[in-house]
Amino acid sequence: MTVTPVSPHAGAKAAAPRRIRKAVFPVAGLGTRFLPATKAMPKEMLTVVDRPVIQHVVDEARAAGIEHFVFVTGRNKSVIEDHFDSQFELEHTLEARGKVKELKALLDDLPGPGQTSFTRQQAPLGLGHAVWCAREIVGDEPFALLLPDMLHHGTTPCLADMIAAYEAHGGNHIAVAPVPEDQTHHYGIVGVEDATAKVSKITSMVEKPPKGTAPSNLHITGRYILEPAIFALIANQERGTGGEIQLTDAMLTLAKTRPFYATRFDGTIYDCGSKTGFLAANVAYAMDRPDIAPILRQDIEAIFKR
Repeated sequence: MTVTPVSPHAGAKAAAPRRIRKAVFPVAGLGTRFLPATKAMPKEMLTVVDRPVIQHVVDEARAAGIEHFVFVTGRNKSVIEDHFDSQFELEHTLEARGKVKELKALLDDLPGPGQTSFTRQQAPLGLGHAVWCAREIVGDEPFALLLPDMLHHGTTPCLADMIAAYEAHGGNHIAVAPVPEDQTHHYGIVGVEDATAKVSKITSMVEKPPKGTAPSNLHITGRYILEPAIFALIANQERGTGGEIQLTDAMLTLAKTRPFYATRFDGTIYDCGSKTGFLAANVAYAMDRPDIAPILRQDIEAIFKR
């Protein structure tokens, strides 16, 4: 895909943007890179320390004020729905055994009644198609989209920063982070008006640009805030790379008439869709835990002394 300029948004000052209440989580992927572990268990349920990957991402959304969590699932993903449901037998057993701390932690993670929705992506037709599958649940509202493979580890939740930027500017928002210049051809890259700013208007978007052609070194990190107009564009979109319906193609079309902004994430991003990223995330999140970190540090040092 070639670099496409994004038209500046013109017109009178818009009204305050509508509040972001809903977040979409596409969790229909097969997780083939983790076979055989994912033969019977969704990759999103693999644990980083003692919480499933998807729970970490939902935690980020909840910390940003999201009220309704929309999961786009596939076959053999029912355990994700079970995870976000009440488990009467387990809760009753914990209470009977006096495990107050464990029970409280379990209940604190539980979404409230009506706060979760699950819809099925019947065929693996790409991220754009997965987003489109959530259209009836999202409705005519702007919404957040979080890719569950990408854990954003930082002081402030990534989505919280994005919502603050959205409330200030309106429009559509994409989280970005810098990568080495010689690695840009592996990522979706955006060009921006000011590459050093926390929030900057996007001027171009390109998926995996050839070496030496990237408009910047800012890559798309798997967090989005999108206006509902994206659904109609996806519905009328032709299939792109790999015969899939690409979200990037729909965003490029929307960017011709609506503004897009990049919000720079200042923490560390772990791609839990890769084995090394998943292992690194486990270490990083464990080192945040005072109950685990001291012993883990000793164990890691012992491993490297072998």
